[in-house]
Amino acid sequence: MAEPRILILGAPGAGKGTQSANIAEAYDVEHVTTGDALRANSEMDISHLDVAHDTPREFMDRGELVPDEVVNEIVAQALEAADGFVLDGYPRNMDQAAELSEMTDLDVVLYLDVTESELVDRLTGRRVCSECGANYHVEFDQPDEPGVCDECGGELIQRDDDTEETVRERLRVYRENTEPVIDYYDERGQLERVDGEGTPDEVWSDVQATIDAAT
Repeated sequence: MAEPRILILGAPGAGKGTQSANIAEAYDVEHVTTGDALRANSEMDISHLDVAHDTPREFMDRGELVPDEVVNEIVAQALEAADGFVLDGYPRNMDQAAELSEMTDLDVVLYLDVTESELVDRLTGRRVCSECGANYHVEFDQPDEPGVCDECGGELIQRDDDTEETVRERLRVYRENTEPVIDYYDERGQLERVDGEGTPDEVWSDVQATIDAAT
């Protein structure tokens, strides 16, 4: 299948972004994320929806949670415009999973399986350049000079949402909201589990083999 329709699932820190980028390049499909789709369609007229604002931008500018019905409409438009895609970051709950089933038929549902202890290590070890936003890791992706960005020389910092307490809360919310989605696809016989604890190249090899076998 030249242009597969792929959903990738996994907890924060599982490597969805890295593997989605690999999939998009290898299979020549769109990488669709809710964040990118929202930004690209921030001026979309949503006045026909029964929500507080008339455009997604108004929610975003106020720091308000964008309602599911708005996210659903934006994702539907993004998928409709793509011949093939890897969908990353949606659905986050069962209501969104039900909506997705009405939007499209998926060829592959991938789940990057990573233990919580590994996820905590990955997320708490992340360091971000305070100047240019480049990402590093204290173990897996160290800069040439400790604490200094290779790209611009800026200071590397730990973001507030990368502390262990915050990371564990993010994982708790993920389990509460998104694990039922994983069970949903598993029960339907669509879920393809991939061990996400190897190196990025090792995981990519397994992801690619899984996609090829499924399509």
